[in-house]
Amino acid sequence: MGKGGGCVPSKKKPPPVADDAPPEPSEAAPISAPENAHAPPQEATTPFSGGAKLKIFIVFYSMYGHVEGLARRLKRGVDGVEGVEGVLYRVPETLPIEVLNQMRAPPKDQTIPEITAAELAAADGVLFGFPTRYGSMAAQMKAFFDSTGHLWKEQKLAGKPAGFFVSTGTQGGGQETTAWTAITQLAHHGMLFVPVGYTFGPGMFKMDSIRGGSPYGAGVFAGDGTREPSETELALAEHQGKYMAIVVKRLAQS
Repeated sequence: MGKGGGCVPSKKKPPPVADDAPPEPSEAAPISAPENAHAPPQEATTPFSGGAKLKIFIVFYSMYGHVEGLARRLKRGVDGVEGVEGVLYRVPETLPIEVLNQMRAPPKDQTIPEITAAELAAADGVLFGFPTRYGSMAAQMKAFFDSTGHLWKEQKLAGKPAGFFVSTGTQGGGQETTAWTAITQLAHHGMLFVPVGYTFGPGMFKMDSIRGGSPYGAGVFAGDGTREPSETELALAEHQGKYMAIVVKRLAQS
């Protein structure tokens, strides 16, 4: 498996992006979902009491930057829905810096704060992002979920909508299994899994180029770590952010 998608890293770093995260893949200009894509649920218009925005936490682990690139694009989609705000968080790294250096992992973006398990309870919805390790989430994300026992005991996360986005190294490397093996974490917390389904429309059926992502959520193929996300992969991530924001908003107003 390649970088961002498995255990054998490349000696190359991902190319820098044009935004404020040097080690990450380039973020393309905003683009819409493919023409004639199925529209997500319509936004409700009932005003919120006090005008406070709903918060969707975008909680991710990214060793080489591919997951972070998707996370930033998801935030753009979330922020595009009135009354909802996306908040980026990193989960704590579990590997020592010496090991990360040997794996040629770029430095973390320190402008994105690390999240603690207790803070998760403040979210109105959560999008979790992680690379695959043999078809399931990376150990760093699993360690974070393992730290949420006190939230489980008090059912602080029960009823909160949640979704996934992933990165894999190869086309057979877990674009679907990485997400559906993670559903067990949500089930034990009583969270509501929100897949993107086929709401992205024709973009889900494109066969003319390599495309990550699945009905479970957005995804990117990292290859050996040098492949940048395609326009379609980034557009699906943005669509998923918007879709989740509308679902969270609708649930909050029901």
